[in-house]
Amino acid sequence: MPDTTSADALTTSQGRPSMRALFAVLGFRRYFLASAFSTFAIWITRFLLGWMAWALTESAFWVGVVSALFLAPTFLLSLLFGVVADRVHPLRGMWITTGAQAVIGLVATGASVLGVLQLPLLCLIAACIGIVTAAHHPLRMALLPLLVARQHFTGAIGLASIVFNTSRILGPALGALLLWLGSPAWAFGVASGLYCATLAALLRVPVVAPERTVATPHLWRELAAGLGVVRQSPTIRIILLLTMINGLFGRTLIEMLPAISGQLLQGDAGTLAMLTSVAGAGSIMGGLIISRQRGTPSRLAHLVLLSVLLGAAVMLPVWWIHTGYVLATQVFVLALSMTIIGTGCQTTLQLMVDDAFRGRVMSIWTVISMGMPAAGALLLGALADSFGLPVVITVFALLVLLIALTLRAPQQRLFAETKPHEET
Repeated sequence: MPDTTSADALTTSQGRPSMRALFAVLGFRRYFLASAFSTFAIWITRFLLGWMAWALTESAFWVGVVSALFLAPTFLLSLLFGVVADRVHPLRGMWITTGAQAVIGLVATGASVLGVLQLPLLCLIAACIGIVTAAHHPLRMALLPLLVARQHFTGAIGLASIVFNTSRILGPALGALLLWLGSPAWAFGVASGLYCATLAALLRVPVVAPERTVATPHLWRELAAGLGVVRQSPTIRIILLLTMINGLFGRTLIEMLPAISGQLLQGDAGTLAMLTSVAGAGSIMGGLIISRQRGTPSRLAHLVLLSVLLGAAVMLPVWWIHTGYVLATQVFVLALSMTIIGTGCQTTLQLMVDDAFRGRVMSIWTVISMGMPAAGALLLGALADSFGLPVVITVFALLVLLIALTLRAPQQRLFAETKPHEET
C-alpha cells in the first residue's frame, strides 16, 4: 500500500488534495524529483535531435524524419509495453528504461566529441530514445498510483502536468543556451547527466508491491483483455473519446502555432515565441487548477467536459478577430483547457481502472493522447491550405461544441451510476 499516513492527515477540510500532503509522502517526494529531472532531459533531447537534424542537412524533410523516429514507437509499441507494465514492477522497469536513456545520451555525447554524429547515427539515436520512451510512459503511469492514496491522485498528476509543461518551455531554452555556450557534446552530456540524476532519485523510491493478477504466457491474450476492459466500460470509452477530441482540436492548435502566428498575425519568430510562452503559462495554470480538485471520477469528468466547451468556444472569434492581444488570450485559455482535459482524463482513468489492467488501459490513453495531435495537424493543415485557418478553426470549434453537448447527458448519467473499479 502507498505510504499515505501523513498525507491523509493533511488533506484540506474541503476534501481537496493538499500539496503538503503529497510532499509528506517520502516515495512521492523522491519520485517527483526524478520526474523533474526526466522531463527536462526528454525536452532537451527532443530539441537537440531536431536542431542536429537541421544543422546536418538544412532540410525540413529530415527534421520531420528524425521527429517521426522519436515519436513513432509510442504509437506502434505502447500497447505492447502496456502489457509489460502490468507484468513487471513499474519502479524496477523504470530503473531499466532510465538507465537505457542515460546510456543512449552518453553515446550521443561521445559521438559528438569524436565528430561522428552524422545523420544515420542521429536517426538511430532518435529511434532508440523513442523506443525506450515508449516503454517508459506506461511504467510511469502504473507507478504513481502505488505512491499516493487514491484521494491524492488529482494533486499528484496535476503536479506532474506542471512539471511537464514547465519543462516543455525551459528544456528547449536550456538546450539552446548549452549550444550557445558550448557545443552539442555539452548539451547531450547535460541531458545524459539528468537521466543519471533521474535514475539516482528512482533508486531511492521505496519499492511498494502492486496488487496484480497472475500473468499468462500469452502476451496477445493479455493485450486483448486490456482492450476488453475498454470495450466493456462505457465510462472509459467516453473518457478516451474526450481525450481524442482534445488531441484533434486543442493540442492540434497548439502544435499549429507556427502556422497560426504566421497566417493570422503575419508574425515573426518573436511573435511565435510569445504565443508559445503564453501557451506554456496557460498549461501551467491548468495543471494548478486540476491539482486542487477532489479526486472523484464524476467531478473530474464534469470539469473535463466544461473545459472542452470552454476551449472550443474561446476559439470561435478567430473568424473575425486577428489581433495579437486577443489571439494571445485565446491561446492562453485554449492551453489551460487543453491541460485540464488531458490531465483530468488521465486522472479519471487512474481512478477507475484496476491495478491489474492499469498499464494496458493507460497505454491506450497514451496512444490516443499522442497520436491524435499528429493526425489533427495533418488534417487541419491540409484543410487550411484550401479554406484558410479562420474557416477551418471555426468549423472544428463548432463540431467540438456539438459533440461535447451531445455527450453531456450520457456522461452525467454514466458517472452518476459508476464508482471507481466498479466496471473493471
